Amino acid sequence: MSDNVGLSTPRGSGTSGYVQRNLAYLRPRDRAAPYNTKDFDSLKHRQRQPDKEILEHDRKREVEVKVFELRDQLEDEGVDEDEIDKRCDALRKELQAKMNKGGKDVMPRKPLKSHQVHELADAKIKESERLRNALKISKDYEEGSHWKRQEDRLRKALERESSEQKDRD
Repeated sequence: MSDNVGLSTPRGSGTSGYVQRNLAYLRPRDRAAPYNTKDFDSLKHRQRQPDKEILEHDRKREVEVKVFELRDQLEDEGVDEDEIDKRCDALRKELQAKMNKGGKDVMPRKPLKSHQVHELADAKIKESERLRNALKISKDYEEGSHWKRQEDRLRKALERESSEQKDRD
């Protein structure tokens, strides 16, 4: 037995006596909630808002990648350096004009990866907007508002009945 760990002797235990830690053991987490559960406004779902600067940077990067690919291709063909600069500038201006005009994308979209959180958030917002427009849901719609309107109608109906009853008496 070393350092008071494990068996004093492995004899009869069916083991070698070697002690190792249980790698499958998960320590229990704290039971305290990291947020206030009494504040109902905080429990409402809020979509993650993408960082516009990061999205803009990625769009500009796409343009520069296309320009670099053209430059690389022209250099392989042996085109003069001045001609390469002219063509690259023309392509850059064309792609930036498309980007500023609000065209879909400079290049066709590939499936987003999990590390592209801002692009995923932007795509999710656009998808939610398309769905909301397709289902004709207003922008100021509040979840559960149908039940509130129904309760108001019932309350008004009860008030009308009580006022009509008072008028009869």
